[in-house]
Amino acid sequence: MGLFDKKTCDICGGKIGLLGNRKLEDGNMCKDCASLLSPFMTDRRKTTVDEIKEHLAYREENKKSVSAFNLTRTIGTATRVLFDEDAQKFIVTSSNRWQSENPDVMDFSQVTGCHTEVKETREEIKREGKDGTKISYNPPRYDIDYDFNVTINVNSPWFSDISFKINSSRIEERLSVEYREAEKQAEEIRHVLTAVRQDVRDNVRVANAPKVAKICPLCGASSIPDANGCCEYCGGAMG
Repeated sequence: MGLFDKKTCDICGGKIGLLGNRKLEDGNMCKDCASLLSPFMTDRRKTTVDEIKEHLAYREENKKSVSAFNLTRTIGTATRVLFDEDAQKFIVTSSNRWQSENPDVMDFSQVTGCHTEVKETREEIKREGKDGTKISYNPPRYDIDYDFNVTINVNSPWFSDISFKINSSRIEERLSVEYREAEKQAEEIRHVLTAVRQDVRDNVRVANAPKVAKICPLCGASSIPDANGCCEYCGGAMG
C-alpha cells in the first residue's frame, strides 16, 4: 500500500480521509468516531480497537444518564460543575448546550479525591537599550498571570482525572475581584466533592454495619429492626 492510500476505520468500517486517521494500539479510527470519545479519555494510542468499541458503548449508554440528569446546583462560570444532588451525580462541562453534547455523568461515589492549584506564570518585562537590545530593570519587573486549576480524581475504567481551569481569561492581579472569585469557586468545588465523597463512604459503612437485635418495646420480641427501624414481628417503631 502507498503512503497516501486510504485506510479503513476499524470502529465503523468507513474510509478514513487524508489527515483523518487516529491511531490506536492495534488499528485505526476515523475522526468522526474519535469525536464520540469522552473528552477526559487519554492514551488513545495505547487503547485497543476492542477497548474503543467498549468505550463507545458506554458513551451511548451515557446519553440516557444525561437525559435523566436533574440539575439542582451549578458551581463555576467558564467550565462548570453541575450537580444532580438527588441522584448523587455530577457533570463537568464548559458547554451551555450540555444536554445535547453527551458530557460524562459521574456518580458521587466515583470521586476519590479533589484538589486545587493556583498556577503562576511570570514573564520578565525588559526595557530597550540604546543599541536596541533588551535590558532588565533593576530590580527586575515581571508580568504575572494566575490560573486556577481543579483536578477531580475519579474511579472510572476510562480515565482517572478530570482536570480543568476555572477562569476563562487571564487574571493579572493577585487578590483582584477576578482572583477572589476564581479562588472561591475552586474551593467550593473541592469542598462539595470532598463532602459528598465522605457522605457516600459513611452511608456505605452504615449499610455494611452488622445488624444488632433489640428488644421491641411494643411486643417484647428480640428483633432486628428493618430499614425503617420497625420490629420485624409486630411492625412497631423500635426507636
